Amino acid sequence: MTTTDERPTRVADPEFERKAERAEALRGFLQALPSYAYLVFFFAIPLVIVFVFSFASRSRTGRPVLSDWNLDSYAKLFQPIVAEIVARSLWLALLNTVLCLAIGYPFAYWLATRRSARYRAVLLVLVLIPFWSNFLVRTYAWRVLLGENGFVTEIGRALGLWDKLLFTQPAVFIGLLYGYLPFMVLPLYAALERMDWSLVEAARDLYASGWVAFRKVTLPLSKPGVIAGSILVFIPSLGAYVTPDILGGAKTTLLGNYIVRQFTAARNWPFGAALSFVVLVVMLIATIIYFRTDARTI
Repeated sequence: MTTTDERPTRVADPEFERKAERAEALRGFLQALPSYAYLVFFFAIPLVIVFVFSFASRSRTGRPVLSDWNLDSYAKLFQPIVAEIVARSLWLALLNTVLCLAIGYPFAYWLATRRSARYRAVLLVLVLIPFWSNFLVRTYAWRVLLGENGFVTEIGRALGLWDKLLFTQPAVFIGLLYGYLPFMVLPLYAALERMDWSLVEAARDLYASGWVAFRKVTLPLSKPGVIAGSILVFIPSLGAYVTPDILGGAKTTLLGNYIVRQFTAARNWPFGAALSFVVLVVMLIATIIYFRTDARTI
């Protein structure tokens, strides 16, 4: 006598699946609700306030008048002094990004190819040590080194290279390079460390030179780290305020200093809000383009 396993066939209920999907979506929304609230209160609402103030007018006493909306603040963005400051800020930010990449990529490559995990951990700790102290304190330390009797100034005088660096544009660039170099090294190291190095060995087995293997294999695979590090360096360098204010003084005005002075010394809140909003929108668009481009290349 043969027996057959006659189990009832379960038919999927579309209504049940839709309810399960809605419940899962609601659960995910509730879990992410604190993050949404943080973004709304500390990003969206301040951005709306800045946007509203950018259309206000300025009274004789310097107070913003919200009842008289106009586009005068946006028209002032085309003044020659604004173009000069924007060009200087873009130049220093781009130069800092390129030099951080030129220094950070070889170091990250050398760090990722070390055989000893303990040795790599020690080197990573050395890269992270600057984050153990406040950025303001580290910038003031460079002010001491670049001062009249500072160590760097004395070396330059002994070699006949320079007499004074503090309150100059090179001093600001040194501070930016020192402050943001780790932001380039860490993404590059993360991209190179998880790379499949057998592909490089395969390229060398196919008689590719070291430079060709790097250009055809290593560099394309580490492209996400290059782009991420460049964004992490370029964006804060463009809007830097602490470094140019401490090391550059009044002689080197960058975009961040100029915006802050509109809210403080000049008491021109509408113009400062318009300039802040435009810079923020440009940076946001650039970041969105990067993420969309990077998603299509994966």
